[in-house]
Amino acid sequence: MEKEKVVLAFSGGLDTSYCVKYLSEECGYDVYTAIANTGGFSTEDLKRIEERALALGAVKHASLDITQEYYNKSIRYMIMGNVLRNGTYPISVSSERIFQAIAIIEYAKQIGAQYVAHGSTSAGNDQVRFDLTFQILAPEIKILTPTRDMNLTREFEINYLKQHGYEADFKKMEYSINKGLWGTSIGGKETLHSDQTLPEEAYPTQMTATADSRLILSFEKGEISAINGKHYDDKVAAIQDLEQLVGPYAIGRDMHIGDTIIGIKGRVGFEAAAPMLIIAAHKMLEKHTLTKWQQYWKDQLGTWYGMFLHEAQYLEPVMRDIEAFLLSSQENVTGDVIIDLKPYRYILVGVNSSFDLMKTDFGEYGEISKGWTAEDVKGFTRILGNQMKIFYNVQARNGKSL
Repeated sequence: MEKEKVVLAFSGGLDTSYCVKYLSEECGYDVYTAIANTGGFSTEDLKRIEERALALGAVKHASLDITQEYYNKSIRYMIMGNVLRNGTYPISVSSERIFQAIAIIEYAKQIGAQYVAHGSTSAGNDQVRFDLTFQILAPEIKILTPTRDMNLTREFEINYLKQHGYEADFKKMEYSINKGLWGTSIGGKETLHSDQTLPEEAYPTQMTATADSRLILSFEKGEISAINGKHYDDKVAAIQDLEQLVGPYAIGRDMHIGDTIIGIKGRVGFEAAAPMLIIAAHKMLEKHTLTKWQQYWKDQLGTWYGMFLHEAQYLEPVMRDIEAFLLSSQENVTGDVIIDLKPYRYILVGVNSSFDLMKTDFGEYGEISKGWTAEDVKGFTRILGNQMKIFYNVQARNGKSL
């Protein structure tokens, strides 16, 4: 009798390693493991993960490269929307999960699996991101979550693997590192306490660049197009090269404190040198090239877009509507942004753009007006104040003062 198939979202960590053994030996499934790479794994990393999956008993392992799709369908819009969760976090690794879930469930449908599984616990956001995506895209495929359902301890999982003939170094690292194209998250003992922060040594990228330097980032219709004059058609490569260039300055570090999908507060450290520079530069260029109301409504929709993306709502149709607005808003967001790099910080110097709304024949702020007269301003101000004048006139008539 042919065994039923289950596709397991496999990272190579303890939880998913346990799931391979448990689902194959205790439940009798043919386990197909798959990892969806969104830019956080090297070729060597992927090879080690595949070797581990097969050694644990997986029937087959698949490495699904979705880095370009992740940029096209998420990162570019997060840049256009200047998305920073709670004004701080560029939604680094958490924004990848939906696209990893999409890739996993599509692979499960491709091979005709009856089940899909993940190793998330009941205490985090990822369980919701995986479950919801799986349910929407393949309601006919059942979801298995052994780690969550049995509320297992780390010690239990390690002992189980040893008893079933699998030995590996699952020694808990002091810090949990999750690296992706759009930044790296860092969890550790300090992130569990409201009054502590990460020490210098917790960050994967150490400060080694000590000399000040000048950086020029170029944008074309809202997307990064060049770094110091070097043109990029491949935006993924541009982000990766920028990270290599600016990461050693140890900029883009911070602590994100926010509300999780399940309702509790959470803290996580992160480093995201390239994402933070790109967003800061892009936002400055927009200040010069967008009108007041374009900026206002972009801020509102960018905030909503980031919130929905963080909270597993990527497949909600309104996200496509917001993306259409963001794309339309970038028509004139083209030009160069000049940035000075220093250890642990950067300075936005200015912009050069043919769409710069400061470069106008109407006047120079605080200096001279060319498109109106002094009498025009006097009349404008009288009319502008009418509403407030009427209010205070009625207040005074009723004996009320300011």
